[in-house]
Amino acid sequence: MPAWNTPTRNRPEGEPVQLPLNIRWNAAAELDRFIAGDNAEALRLVADLADGALEAPAIYLHGPSGVGKSHLLQGACRRVTQAGGVPAYLPLAQLLDYGAEVLAGWEQVDLIALDDLDALSGRPDWQDGIFHLYNRTVERGGRLVLAGREAPAELPVGLADLRSRLGWGPVVAMEAPGEATCLAVLRQRAAQRGLEMPEATARYLIRRVPGGLPGLLERFETLDRASLAAGRRLTVPFVREILTGRRQSGADTSGHS
Repeated sequence: MPAWNTPTRNRPEGEPVQLPLNIRWNAAAELDRFIAGDNAEALRLVADLADGALEAPAIYLHGPSGVGKSHLLQGACRRVTQAGGVPAYLPLAQLLDYGAEVLAGWEQVDLIALDDLDALSGRPDWQDGIFHLYNRTVERGGRLVLAGREAPAELPVGLADLRSRLGWGPVVAMEAPGEATCLAVLRQRAAQRGLEMPEATARYLIRRVPGGLPGLLERFETLDRASLAAGRRLTVPFVREILTGRRQSGADTSGHS
C-alpha cells in the first residue's frame, strides 16, 4: 500500500513498521482536477514541487478551511506516486495521539506533505519533531509541501526556529473560492458521480447553502443520495424540496445519467 495511504516509519534498527493509521483520503484529489480560481499560483508551485521542477525544497500554503490546501497536498502525493516516487501524506491533526515518534524515518521518502500545522499548538514534542524532520528531509534532498490555517509567522507554536524554517520556501496565501469556482467544483463533482447538475441548480445551491465550498460539498452528498433514491434529476424544484425537507412526487422522474 502506498506510503501516502498507510504511513510507515523506521524502527531504530531500521526495520519498517506499518502503523494502523486511519487517514482520511480524498479519492478525487488530483492536481489536474483542482479548480484553482484565484489560487492558480498555489497550484502552479505545488505542481512544480511535485514534478521536481522547483528550486526551493519546500512550499507552505495557508488559509481557512475549504480553500483546497488538503486537495493540493494529496494531489502532490498522487503526482509523485504516478511518477514512480514515494510520498507521505501526514495530516497532523489525525496523528497527534500516536506520539511524535511516528515522525521517525519519513525523510527517506521523495515528498512529505504535512497538513494541519496549526494543530501543533501546545505540543512542544511535535514541534521539535517537525523541526528536525524538516531539517533531515532538506539535508537528504527531499521535498516538503506544508499547510496550515496561519502563515508561518502567525502559527500558534512556541518554537521560533520551526516558524522560521517553515518560511524558508515560497509562502502562499490561499483565497476562499468565489461563486464561479464553487459553480465549477459542484458541476465537476456531479459529473464524477454520473449526475447532470444544470448551472441554474448549482447557482441556486451556492446562494442558499451556508458554509462556503465545504458546506456546498457536504450538501451535495445529501443531494446525490436523495437523487439516487428518488430517481430524480438535480433540478431546482427537486433541490428545493430536499433543502426545505418537503418531498413531492410528480414530474422529473429520470435518474442518474
